[in-house]
Parts: sequence; C-alpha cells; structure tokens
Amino acid sequence: MERFLLGSGPQEAQGDSLRLGLVSGRRRTGKTQLLTAACEAVGGLYIACVQDEGDLSARRRFASAVAGHAGLGNVIQAAPESWERLLRAALETAARLAPAGRPPLVVIDEFPYVMANAPQVPSLIQHLYDESQQGRGPGGRLILCGSALSVMHTLLSGTKPLRGRAMMDMRLNALDYREAAQLWRIQNPEVAFRVHACVGGIPGYRPLMTSVPTTADDFDGWVTDNLLSVGIGVFTHTEVDYLLREDPRITARSAYYDILSAVAQGARTPAKIGAAIGRDNNAVRYPISVLETAGYLTKAHDLLRNGKPTISVCDPIIRFDRLITTPRLGQLELGRVDPVWREAAPTFRSNILGPHFEELAREWVHRFAPDELGRPVGFGQVGFGSVQYDRGRAKHDIDVLATDGDRVRLIGEAKATLARRGLPDLERLDAIRQLLTREGWGTTETVIALFSATGFTPDLIEAAGSRPDVVLMDLKRLYGLQ
Repeated sequence: MERFLLGSGPQEAQGDSLRLGLVSGRRRTGKTQLLTAACEAVGGLYIACVQDEGDLSARRRFASAVAGHAGLGNVIQAAPESWERLLRAALETAARLAPAGRPPLVVIDEFPYVMANAPQVPSLIQHLYDESQQGRGPGGRLILCGSALSVMHTLLSGTKPLRGRAMMDMRLNALDYREAAQLWRIQNPEVAFRVHACVGGIPGYRPLMTSVPTTADDFDGWVTDNLLSVGIGVFTHTEVDYLLREDPRITARSAYYDILSAVAQGARTPAKIGAAIGRDNNAVRYPISVLETAGYLTKAHDLLRNGKPTISVCDPIIRFDRLITTPRLGQLELGRVDPVWREAAPTFRSNILGPHFEELAREWVHRFAPDELGRPVGFGQVGFGSVQYDRGRAKHDIDVLATDGDRVRLIGEAKATLARRGLPDLERLDAIRQLLTREGWGTTETVIALFSATGFTPDLIEAAGSRPDVVLMDLKRLYGLQ
C-alpha cells in the first residue's frame, strides 16, 4: 500500500499519470479504517458509497464528497453531473489540493454499490486511465474498494475494461489465529481457540462485543450474550444475512442458505449438497461457485488422490449460525438463550470445534512450523489426505498432511475431543507412514505431528521424547506460548 501511494521517489510521488489500485475484503476486515487513514496521511479524497441507493442519489452523494473535500460544503442543489464528469472532477480536485510532495489520492469505498446502477463506471475509469497515460488527463492514485469479492475480482478479469491497468490488487484477509488472540487480548489458549472457532479472525467483531471472555467459565456467557442474543449487533443470523447481501449475485438467498447449511452439516460434494436440499446436482453448481468466490465456501483436494474436491464452509461465523443459531431460531426469538446453548453443546464440540481444530493445525504447519521446527523453506503443500490399507479395504484419513513433490513432509492427526491423545495414535501414524512408503512416497524425513486440544497421555509423552521425528502440539504450543 505504501509503495503504491508514495512510489519510490519524490518525482514518482507526484503521480504524473494515473495509477489504479483495488482493495477488497470481507465485511468487517478493516478496509474502511485502512483507507481513511491513508487519505488522512496524504490529504486524499475519500468517497463512501451506499448500498441500495439509486443512481441519482449516488451521484449527488459523490458530488457532495468532492465539494466537501474542496471546502465548498454541501452545495449541490441541481441534478449532479454525469459519472464521467464526476470522476474527472474528483481526480482534478484531489490533484489541486494534494500537499506538496504527496500524490493526489482518491478512494471510492464500496465501489460495487456504484456499479449496481451504473455498470458503465469501470469503462469510464478505463477511459480516464488511458487519457492519463497519454498525458491528456488527471494523474494521481485511484483506489477502488469493495466487500463484494466476486465483483471486485471480476473487475480485472477476462475482457473487463480495467484488466491490465491495476498496479495494486490487495485483499484484506482475516487475522491468523495468533493475531486474533492478540487483538482480543486473550491469554488463555483454550478460550482463544473457542472464540476463533466462533468468529474467526475478523477484527471488526471485537468492538461489537459486550465483553471478552478471559477464562473457560466466561465463554458460555459470552456466546449467549452476543452470538445468540436477538437484537445484538453480532447476532449471527442477522450478521450472515448482511454478509450474503454484500454480493449482488445472491438474490434468492434461501437457496444459498440451504447450501451453506448442507455443507456445514457434512455434505461435501455438489451431488450430496443437491440431495440434502432436494435440488438437482447441476442446479447447485452455480450457487456453490458464487459462495466460493464470495469467500464463504472453499474447495480442497486430497493431496494423495486425484478425486473430486471437498467443499467446506470457511467462514466460522457462518458455520456457527448454520449449525447452532438457525436450527433453534424460534426458541432464541423467545429469549430461551441459555437452554438453547446447553442443548447445542454436543454439536458445537463435534461439528465446530473438531473441524476448526484441524484447520488451525494445518494453518500452523503452513504458517508457523517452518520457523518453529527449523524448516525455513516450509513443508510444501499443506492439506489433508487418505490412504488405503490394502486393495478393497478401509482407508486411513489423514487430518494434516504436507507433501513436496513425491515426498511426504508431515503427517498429523488433530483432535479436539475430551480424551487425550495416546500411544495408539502415534502407532496409527507410524502405520500410515509405512503404507505411504510402500506406495512410493518418500518418507525418510517425514515429521509425525499429533495435535490435541486436551493434551497427551504420559506414555505418549515418554515415547515422543525419544523420537526427534515426533512433534506433540497442544493448545499452548499451537498458540506459541511454549
């Protein structure tokens, strides 16, 4: 971002020609805070767009923002100018008022809202950009920002007018689980893990909460006071509705809700999703692709097999809502929050904490293990896999797997069950490594990792102590606290 705004030297910072940048990210990831801070730092023009606003009102709002930046106040009385003239006026006003040595900057926040009624705007920006490159138009920096990921991603794709013209395409992702714990200032790794399983690493949720749990005893009250309380800003059913409204392609939301529920409950392929919601296999493929590009579903392949991809919900608050809130919405609306949460406890542990712990284990291998295990070049591709005992017999599922070419760098098991992991779990992974060796995979340097949310038995700890190839990962170590 800094390089885009300031360039590499004083002459470049003056912005002789227009440079285009995109910033995208899911709702509440901090895009607005970042861009308003950038405008304050360089004296830029920030323009906020509004959802479900007509074209005339949108142009009037845009013109008012430009006038306000010029110090003219809200002087727009007559019908506002065309989008082409408004865009040119914004760039020229920013250039005229930019501080010395600073590049002119214009930020259009939630740009997809403009496109809803004015789809020609990207072509108009292309025209201004091309004029600027030829020395016939205003220069500076123009940043387009939006929460509708599918819209933002297509701006630069295929034959779209802005393709090949953006110098920056930044996506703000959620914080990783360690960063999220720091943001929430949660010292207890068990509590940090549970909170992350509910709301993930989205920083915008923290200011909306009535409290922050610091001990395991606080957690239940935190859930009932926030996530399950009708009328609270982070009531998950309301929040998920907001999320789906961000994408203009999601119109008949009931079908999308059904698909998210089916995937959260274990349907992992289009055929199984279609069967779960009573729709044809082909009828669900487009909604699945929309949810994937929106960042709510993800697809992953077995690293050992070339089978069909596995579909899963990748947004924790959507998973929580589909599994916990929505099935009990009627009771929650009656205020029966505590009984609902007690009844949902088994679902929370098995369908939310279990899968989420596997995700954090894979994230640790990808993000933190290279430094913490002394493998600075990393472990290759990280995911999951499966291997069969023998022909026609049952297969072993591998929760955590890292492969690099024909070598298996790491195999692991991740469990958030109440039972501690013991010696049989290590023996199982040893057997899996032998099977992989027989199948032709290189396993001489394979690390065996056991991840447990509740710790390990003494015999496993003793056995692992004498084996440099075995790593035991509890929550403290997963969170970098030991």
